[in-house]
Amino acid sequence: MKDPVTAASPTDRDANRSRIRQLGLRSKRHWVISALIGVCILIVAWLLIVWLSKPKPKPAAPPPIPVSVAPVSSGSINIYLDNIGTVTPVYTVTVASRVAGALTEVRFKEGQMVAKGELLAVIDPRPYQAVVLQAQGQLARDQALLKNARLDLVRYQNSYKEHAVPEQQVATQQALVEQDMGVLKLDEGNLAAAQVNLDYTRIVSPIDGRVGLRTVDPGNIVPADGTTGLATITQLQPITVIFTIAEDDLAQVTEQMATGHTLPVDALDRTKQRKLAAGTLLTIDNEINTTTGTVRARATFPNTHNELFPNQFVNTRLLVKTLTQVNLVPEAAIQRNNDVAFVFVVQPDNTVQSLNVKILATEAEVSAVTGVQSNERVVTDGFDKLQNGLKIVIRQPAANPAKPGASQAPATANGEVKKPG
Repeated sequence: MKDPVTAASPTDRDANRSRIRQLGLRSKRHWVISALIGVCILIVAWLLIVWLSKPKPKPAAPPPIPVSVAPVSSGSINIYLDNIGTVTPVYTVTVASRVAGALTEVRFKEGQMVAKGELLAVIDPRPYQAVVLQAQGQLARDQALLKNARLDLVRYQNSYKEHAVPEQQVATQQALVEQDMGVLKLDEGNLAAAQVNLDYTRIVSPIDGRVGLRTVDPGNIVPADGTTGLATITQLQPITVIFTIAEDDLAQVTEQMATGHTLPVDALDRTKQRKLAAGTLLTIDNEINTTTGTVRARATFPNTHNELFPNQFVNTRLLVKTLTQVNLVPEAAIQRNNDVAFVFVVQPDNTVQSLNVKILATEAEVSAVTGVQSNERVVTDGFDKLQNGLKIVIRQPAANPAKPGASQAPATANGEVKKPG
């Protein structure tokens, strides 16, 4: 059998040769491309293996968090009960006339401080002087009648001894003497009543206190025992404040009172920034108001400079007791999570650790707590990103230069300001 290339014509043979050559070249090109792809795959695989086998770099530690800290101190703190109170005078008297008549004199000025027994006003006394004069005349006449009856009784008794008069006449005269004695007592009572009414024409102050606004002017007819009165007198020194105590706090108050302790009470202004007066707890009421769950208490104040005014609303602060040798931290250091209170304590390596605390009392910006130790440091500011174990850097407190001529008062452990000596 003949070879197709040899059997074909020269033109066909050349075409076949060219086609075979092209097929060879194409096959060779495919092999080269496949080899290159394989080499690339091997290189990529080697690079991937090298990259994966490299040790991963450790993440950079977060920078220290700047915070403010304060030491835990040991000291005393006062336990106060704060409430709203009303200034209530011990005595308030509406001065009224006991007799009717024309008001002729007013001896007081509105707002004047008066003493007990001081003359305030005068009612026209002339009608009552006339009644006194009549009672005196009636008394003098009946005294003379009684004197005469007694002389007659003596004569009758002597005559009866000599049997000159019957016994009945002596007995009748004795009854007449007793009758005149009764009339005399009646006259004395009428005179005393008339004298009392005359005394009532001079109206005097029943208490020490401050006179309010006058309600009646001179020249008016004043009724007896009028409901309006001439003026109102209120005792200002001493004065009391009535406030409430919650029934939950009542036990510790009564416990202190039972031991004979005098409980101080401060009266503060509406903003609780200024102390108006200092006093002591006087007593507490005998029952709890079931609607509010509170009991009323009364505190007394000397009010020597009239700091308190009747019916004034004040904030009261009752000092129940003082806790001594307790751990004190700034109120700003205490954080709360639901019902749990905790603080961040600075560790020796400048990391922080949260500790749960129990708040015993709070006064001003200081709290007494348990759960931390004295001389430990707690974070007071910079809680945003704070977590257990994080590094912290302590911020230096900003300088607060005092004004020229001004002196700064150091604060004591219980939060009260101690005046410099």
